[in-house]
Amino acid sequence: MAEHSDITLDSVAALKRIQSVINRTPLQYNSRLSKKYNASIYLKREDMQVVRSYKLRGAYNKISRLNDEERKNGVVCASAGNHAQGFAFSCKNQQIKGVIFMPSHTPKQKIDQTRMFGESFVEIILTGDTFDDCLREALIYTKEHNMTFVPPFDDPAIIEGQGTVGVEILEDLPDVNVVIIPIGGGGLASGVGYYFNHARPEVTCFGVEPEGAPCMKAAFSAGKPVTLDNIITFVDGAAVKRAGDLTFELCQKYISRIELVPEGKVCSSILNLYNNDAIVAEPAGALTVASLDMFKDEIKGKKVVCIISGGNNDFDRMAEIKELSLQYEGKKHYFLVHFPQRPGALKLFVTEVMGPTDDITRFEFIKKTQRERGPALVGIEVQCAKDYQALVERMKLKGFDFKEINNDKTLFEYFI
Repeated sequence: MAEHSDITLDSVAALKRIQSVINRTPLQYNSRLSKKYNASIYLKREDMQVVRSYKLRGAYNKISRLNDEERKNGVVCASAGNHAQGFAFSCKNQQIKGVIFMPSHTPKQKIDQTRMFGESFVEIILTGDTFDDCLREALIYTKEHNMTFVPPFDDPAIIEGQGTVGVEILEDLPDVNVVIIPIGGGGLASGVGYYFNHARPEVTCFGVEPEGAPCMKAAFSAGKPVTLDNIITFVDGAAVKRAGDLTFELCQKYISRIELVPEGKVCSSILNLYNNDAIVAEPAGALTVASLDMFKDEIKGKKVVCIISGGNNDFDRMAEIKELSLQYEGKKHYFLVHFPQRPGALKLFVTEVMGPTDDITRFEFIKKTQRERGPALVGIEVQCAKDYQALVERMKLKGFDFKEINNDKTLFEYFI
């Protein structure tokens, strides 16, 4: 791995370069979270950025610095969505042709937004199952067409641009103690971490990743970037298989600790931010708030900033978000139930097994053969997690043969 220890980043100069294009997003005190964690919690609202994420900062900083020949040949990027939107906006603003490679699973909302920001200046190519798949295709295309690649995170100009988030935080809250930063490939974390280390080294910077895509945590453990075999892409804005070389080196120096947040907990935070604070956060944008429980001892009595990195959430996903939240909180359970072949068995289940606040959310019989009926797939939502054990005990008491499948990965993926 190439050493970058002598690299110099100037996010203050970058902010001057991009400030006519970006929104200076608010830093908002949150009384609900402050009371809960006995700290002063502030939210850096990058969901209110022009393209609803911080990614515009780095993309514009990079593209605005291209020479005439590079501008003439055009630019290429690979992105799960937010970098693509910042890239597209920058291409239109700078009147430069851009080609965008996006993973095939990218939410439609992000694709539509990207087209809107770039208009006729961008072409979108959907390919691959992960960011890393489309990155590979984008790099091949870039070389074949003699264009300039604009990386999503592993580039000094990109990192410098993302670091402008830190500049604004320090200007708005000079006595900040802790900054919590979401990590995908590490561009935001390395930029903000670098800036604070040089401008106010006593500020602690923590990083958070989704549990299903812990590429930077894995790099910390291995002492170098490693490629994860499989990742969960639900937190699509942070679903990266491999951290960048430069971002790893900078994060290793300037990020004090990384915590992993379960996807279900992220979903609960999305719903809480929406219901309590009217904030529409995408999964990656809710990572930092979801992680507060993990840092509760370190942040007590301190001024803490959580970066809400983006708000590009497709509302078609809300049913899935609610489902994952309920499962994480222990309120949604699925069973394979073998009902006795006798009259009244189903009625017995409903009247004497189900509790007064329990609710059947799914019920379907599974056929073994044309004539023979198999078990029933039953989804039950309980009001409190503690109600689950009583439900199970009543099923046993009434003689129902059942299997709980929430924790059986194979059965859960097959049926749910």
